[in-house]
Amino acid sequence: MPIYEYACEDCGHTMEKMQKMSDEPLTTCPKCNKDTLRKLISAGGFQLKGGGWYETDFKNKPAPACQANTGGCPACPAD
Repeated sequence: MPIYEYACEDCGHTMEKMQKMSDEPLTTCPKCNKDTLRKLISAGGFQLKGGGWYETDFKNKPAPACQANTGGCPACPAD
């Protein structure tokens, strides 16, 4: 789901909001309650949900040891 940045043209309040791409842009500033909130153009950001991603499944796991024992692998014992 994309994360969008918004800024109020009246009070200068900035915020990020996670929204579906099909959602209408926000217009009311949560700080001053005026309809001067505008979506900013910025680098795309998104959040991955569920398992199977580097952050959730692979980041902290040690590398598997080589089962071949050929000596060419740093995990293999030296002959």
